[in-house]
Amino acid sequence: MSAPLTILGLESSCDDTAAAVVRGTPKNAHVISNIVIGQTDAHAAFGGVVPEIAARAHAEKIDLAVKQALSQANTSLANIDAIAVTAGPGLIGGVLSAVMCAKGLSLATGTPLIGINHLAGHALTPQLTDGIAFPYLMLLVSGGHCQFLLVEGPDAYTRLGGTIDDAPGEAFDKTARILGLAQPGGPAVETEAKSGDPKSFALPRPLLNRDDCNMSFSGLKTAILRARDQVIADHGGLPRALRADLCASFQAAITDVLIAKSRRALAEARKINPNVQALAVAGGVAANSAIRTGLQSLCAETETDFSAPPLALCTDNAAMIAFAGLHRAHTGQFDDMTLSARPRWPLDQTSPTLLGSGKKGAKA
Repeated sequence: MSAPLTILGLESSCDDTAAAVVRGTPKNAHVISNIVIGQTDAHAAFGGVVPEIAARAHAEKIDLAVKQALSQANTSLANIDAIAVTAGPGLIGGVLSAVMCAKGLSLATGTPLIGINHLAGHALTPQLTDGIAFPYLMLLVSGGHCQFLLVEGPDAYTRLGGTIDDAPGEAFDKTARILGLAQPGGPAVETEAKSGDPKSFALPRPLLNRDDCNMSFSGLKTAILRARDQVIADHGGLPRALRADLCASFQAAITDVLIAKSRRALAEARKINPNVQALAVAGGVAANSAIRTGLQSLCAETETDFSAPPLALCTDNAAMIAFAGLHRAHTGQFDDMTLSARPRWPLDQTSPTLLGSGKKGAKA
């Protein structure tokens, strides 16, 4: 049995500055500390994350997050076996902040450095929280990403499908802005939806007529905009009750699409690997209770194990990065000072891209 290791993780891919300490082996790891410094107030006036503001905040806070994580874990850099850091994908200014911090710490202490794909952190979270064995189907549904992954190992990912435009998290944020709700949009829309009628507005369920695992949420956002405008025209404004109905209807549409496509993804995953026994969900949108409940019902119906991380590990965090680093450290996969920050970094390097590519590389 491999000896337990202590990994310091750093994460700064979007608007959460995070550091964490995880100790153990890939099959038995524990989160010793998990610090997340948010930036909600800094972006509130802009209706979303401003990359330049996020990057500056990360540069100011990343060392404080590391200090707090070490203190909470009652340890020091001298006891850290490796430093794992998100090297992409994400907002490049933010990713650079943690990568440069990790490089500095590694260079100063001689501690090995490990660059981690942010998406791998999410995809491996079910192993950290629930000890799920490979292989399993992962629905990775976050602010900027949405894809189905067959996870057969810590470095073995097959993308079965994903969004061809907006991710659900983006759709939630844009819907919140359309309806005058606060950011981040996901929690705001979910809270409002609790008092609404999910059947009050007939919103589209895009791509359900296609027999594949791909999704589209851009048209749903446009449908919400048109429905809101019609409500305003009919009522001379946006009554609170009707806004709640819009939120509930939007959330129901998102949930229906994710459930239907998850059913198809499970079937596709089992064609490739009949040993798939579990469906896991991770990412910020995985915190939505309606979506979780729908996925649980699907799993009960299909006799599939279901895994969803605690809410604190749904959103971006460094514990998942440290755990992904633990996997790589146990197989001797380390990086050096040439490690670079990457705005785009698909987990599946062989499947055709869903969103195209450009100078920065494939988007997904």
